[in-house]
Formats: sequence, C-alpha cells, structure tokens
Amino acid sequence: MKVKDITTIIEDFAPLSYQESYDNAGLIVGNANDEVTSILICLDCVEAVLDEAIANNCNMVIAHHPIVFSGLKQLNGKNYIERTVIKAIRNNISIYAAHTNLDNVKNGVSFKIAEKIGIKNCQILQQKKSLLSKVVTYCPTNKVEVVRQAMFDAGAGDVGDYDECSYNMEGVGTFKGKEGTTPYVGAIGQFHQENETRIETVVPSYKVTTVIENMIAAHPYEEVAYDVYQLENKSQDVGSGVVGELEVEEDEKDFLNRLKKDLDTDCIRYTELSGKKIKKVAICGGSGSFLLNDAIAAEADVFITGDFKYHQFFDADNKIIIADVGHYESEQYTSELIYEILNEKIPNFAVRLTENNTNPVNYL
Repeated sequence: MKVKDITTIIEDFAPLSYQESYDNAGLIVGNANDEVTSILICLDCVEAVLDEAIANNCNMVIAHHPIVFSGLKQLNGKNYIERTVIKAIRNNISIYAAHTNLDNVKNGVSFKIAEKIGIKNCQILQQKKSLLSKVVTYCPTNKVEVVRQAMFDAGAGDVGDYDECSYNMEGVGTFKGKEGTTPYVGAIGQFHQENETRIETVVPSYKVTTVIENMIAAHPYEEVAYDVYQLENKSQDVGSGVVGELEVEEDEKDFLNRLKKDLDTDCIRYTELSGKKIKKVAICGGSGSFLLNDAIAAEADVFITGDFKYHQFFDADNKIIIADVGHYESEQYTSELIYEILNEKIPNFAVRLTENNTNPVNYL
C-alpha cells in the first residue's frame, strides 16, 4: 500500500473539498507515493504519538487535528509543532489529517458521537449549500442508457439515499457537419435532425470534471454538447453537526449523568435546566457554539458540544440546554471512526489506535 492508497479511502468517505476554508486537512508530511507498512490513528499528532509510532514500526500517522494549521516559516524545533514535524521527517513517517471534511459528512464525527450515546434518526444540523452542480447533455436516444450509466459510474445522480437519479426529456437535435468532420449520423454538408434525449443529473461539484470526461468518452458524437450549472440547493449529506432523537425520553439530570458516563468525562458545563424531558438532541464534535441557533431552530432540547465561552451560555436564553462536554471528549471517538473507515476497505492491513490520551485539559 502507498500513502495515496490510504488517503484515497479516507477522501472517498470525506472529500477534502468539504473542509472549511481555514482548515489544513490532507497530507501534511510525506509523499503520496511512499510505501506504508502500518498506520497509527490518533486525535492529535504530537511528539508522544510519534514516539509510539516509532516504537510500533508505524510509518504513517492519521490524525483528526492537523498538526500544521498555518504556514511554517522555520523548522527549528522551538515549539511542539516544529518538533513533531521534524521528528516525522527524520523517521520517514507520513502525517495525514482528516479534520473538518470528516466533521462535515454524513456518518462523520458528530454521527459517531450520536451513535455512542444512543441518538437515532440523525440528520445534518446545518446543511451546506452550493456544493452541487447539474450536468446536462444531449445524445441520440438509442445511446442514452450507455451515456447516462457512464455519468452515474463517475459519481453523478446521488440524491440523499437514492442513486442513479436523472431527468430525461425527448427532443430533436439539429446539426450540419463541416468539411473535415466525421459525423456519427448524417452526411457532411447536409442539415440533419436526430431524435435525442436530454439527460439532466446532479453531481457533487468536485466530481464534475470526472463526470464530463466519462460522459464524453461514452458519447457517440464527435462534438459533445453539455451544460454545467452551479446549484444553490442545500446538501442533505454535507454540513455541520447532527440532530436526532432518543428512543425514550429522559429526565434532564438523568440524561446529563448518563452523558457524563458515556463520554467518560469529569465535567459537563451546562445551562439552567427547564424541568422538561429530553427527547430531541443536537450534537457537534469539537467547537460547536456557531450552531447554537441552528439547534434552537431544530427545537432540540439539548445541544452537546465543546468550547462554549462564558457569555455564550447566556445565548441559550432558556430555549435549550447547552451541555459543554469538552473539545477532546466530544471528539474522542473520531479515531475509532477513522479505524472503521479503513478497516472496511483494507481489513487485513496493520492499523492500530494510539494508546496516548492527548487531551491537554485536566480536571480536579
């Protein structure tokens, strides 16, 4: 296996194009063509994790948080970031990060937390928009199945839990081939009418180029007409946080006590209780305060996340319970998620979870 084989598996699940603009997910140290012998998975790639990788002969580390967020101007070892990068380079260890792209996909980080605490029927809390395009082409009716399937095979036509979705409309196309052409039908210099089908299908914008290439390769015409439209639609499968329901509603204090136990945390900071039952739950792994209004709009009874600041707790305004479980605690199962993604595709490859707890926050 090469580094690029491993990263392709992760990026098929969580495309890099879905990361936030401030992020630095992807291959941070190493070469895509380097051979991989074994992998160590962690939340934070720090020096102790690299020492563990060296001790276990792992030459690739996959982390959730990128060790490098902004550009490094020097590599002198003056801080933990520089020391970690230097150690990785010296020991030929590749470092890869799957961060907000893994947060933003269906069955990603927040879905994993929901699974662990028994939340069902989960949906994306804040859906992203402008991630889809519509590709339209026209082809002879007798070739429509071949062309359409080529587009589907390249990633077109997925709408929620449905695939191979398209709209098809019959019509008549006209053309006249000039000298030097080799028309599929008709004759050079003669006006021709052909029964054609207009094929419309949605495509994730990052896959448009591949879909068009596949479509052209399957199309019988020498010159292929097609249109690409950017869509404003919200994506059902891409966005921040999740919202779902408990199978059986719980008392507020009982729920918070169970949450503390399930997440193995020493502290949950929470807002005033309302005296109501907990049924609908919103979740965001990591720093999720930006989703508070979305959680309220979704009529969630409680919003579980990390990194709320003092004054932000007032914003709950007795409309929802904020349960701040801590940043690390809300993402602790991300390593397990990455392991499952890889294990599904390469079950016999050497992949292990770190034994290091990299949480920099301690509680008394």
